[in-house]
Amino acid sequence: MKIRMLTLLLATLIAQSAGAQPDGMLHPNGRTLFPIGFYELPKDDVALREMAKAGVNLIVCHSREELDRLHAAGMMGVISLPLQNGPTGALREEVESMKDHPALAAWEGPDEIVWNFTAASMLYRVQHVHSQSGEWWKQTPDALRYAREQASRVIPAMREAVALIRDAGSAHPAWINEALQSDAVYVRQYMDFGDVTGCDIYPVKKNDRRIERMASAVERWKAVGQGKPVWMVLQAFSWNELGDYYGETETAYPSFDESRFMAYDVIAHGAGGVLYWGSQYTKSELFRQSLYALTSELNAIQPFLIEPDQPGLIVRSIEIVEDGPAPRGVLGCLKKSGDDWLLILVNEDNHWRMGVEAASPHGLDGRTFYELYGEDEETATFTNGALTTRMPPYGVKVFCTSRDYETSERSGREFNP
Repeated sequence: MKIRMLTLLLATLIAQSAGAQPDGMLHPNGRTLFPIGFYELPKDDVALREMAKAGVNLIVCHSREELDRLHAAGMMGVISLPLQNGPTGALREEVESMKDHPALAAWEGPDEIVWNFTAASMLYRVQHVHSQSGEWWKQTPDALRYAREQASRVIPAMREAVALIRDAGSAHPAWINEALQSDAVYVRQYMDFGDVTGCDIYPVKKNDRRIERMASAVERWKAVGQGKPVWMVLQAFSWNELGDYYGETETAYPSFDESRFMAYDVIAHGAGGVLYWGSQYTKSELFRQSLYALTSELNAIQPFLIEPDQPGLIVRSIEIVEDGPAPRGVLGCLKKSGDDWLLILVNEDNHWRMGVEAASPHGLDGRTFYELYGEDEETATFTNGALTTRMPPYGVKVFCTSRDYETSERSGREFNP
């Protein structure tokens, strides 16, 4: 027992001292990029190049050959590894074969690992564990016992597997994606050797389109991760495309405006990367093009996305407050790159905001900001330390001191199924 405890302690120290990039950004050839990723690796190189042209820079993949394809397209890859199996010989061979590849950005651990031994409905449907009535959420003895048993095996195995990666000389970050409500207690048991955290969230269904859930999702995972970078995995599919298991029969893709809201909302809340899952199931080419229009837009503001938020921004609504539940209101973040400034404003509820003030202490008086992609070509100037605008329900406005940060790739922005 003492030998095993010493082994786990050594593994932790190795993982913590490995020098993995702490910022969650990509670092190809000395550059820095905000991760804009997909889980789909197209079989066709023409389709892959189309992805790269749209600003996608990160793909989840599984082999050195796939990394070669990404490198040729000017992209980077995340290699998915079965860390839950521990430091096996097969894992060492896999790491050794890819650790020096110029397209390797990160290692991915088992997807939703904590969710899958605590609350996943599949525990009952496939593994016949727990019950259909949601034992995990009731914290029944059987559910707690099963989770403890699994965690006592899985988490030490993951720790030793990451130690093997570090011992092999790889400082590439270890990223573990979880479900939105994965248990914080067990996740934190592996965060000392995990470098990037985050969750997947796919809110758009035919009769339920609660895109405002992005805010609480990012904030939860920032809290769970205790300062670790957060990558958010967003929706690139319609639920009915996944089969009968999920009970959705009607097609419901996010509109371009909904996808844009979700991306900018997680960024404004501090997400350090945005990835998309499910595009391999997507049957709509128009929806795919809408996602590429969005990734192209995000790529055009890369110089700002890699920079920290400028402190001191205060965003408030100038309007009468009605009785009733307090609305979410407008969130903003301000970024600087060189001599240019970028202001992102996101209205997180379904109310029109006829007066929104963004105040900054950074001496911006007299600077004119242009709304990127705005239909009416809105401009706003900082006066007395503040910029004033209006915001539609669930609206996004991106203001910049230069229009040079707009993309010319506009096809798909009109998508509204």
